[in-house]
Amino acid sequence: MGPLQYLFLCGLLYTQTDGSRLRQEDFPPRIVEHPSDLIVSKGEPATLNCKAEGRPTPTVEWYKDGERVETDRDNPRSHRMLLPSGSLFFLRIIHGRRSKPDDGSYVCVARNYLGEAVSRNASLEVACKFLSKLSGRTGTNLGEGHLRVA
Repeated sequence: MGPLQYLFLCGLLYTQTDGSRLRQEDFPPRIVEHPSDLIVSKGEPATLNCKAEGRPTPTVEWYKDGERVETDRDNPRSHRMLLPSGSLFFLRIIHGRRSKPDDGSYVCVARNYLGEAVSRNASLEVACKFLSKLSGRTGTNLGEGHLRVA
């Protein structure tokens, strides 16, 4: 077998041995779409986006406030679904005393055997509805001094 030759093309490393075809090399994960901060009303659906590249294709896990997020892959009754893209979909946002609330700081982590990549933090805040005693109108508290009145 002859000397090994390398070719760097479009950010990917390929190898070639004499007389053989180019073969794409494995590479560690990288996040190509980071999640964004969300403000969502209780009971509404929401999606935290995350997309990762790598070879082999990385697995994606989500963490909320440093703890791994349980999804439908762990528990079929979960209200959180890990989408094929790596995004985290909430069937409904939970915010209450009886169950663990969804608001917090989230990151997605993509892993393959070559390493891991961690997304930027994204906060998910729950907008709380209330009734104004002065006007009798319904409002939504959007957090930190923001208010929408309907």
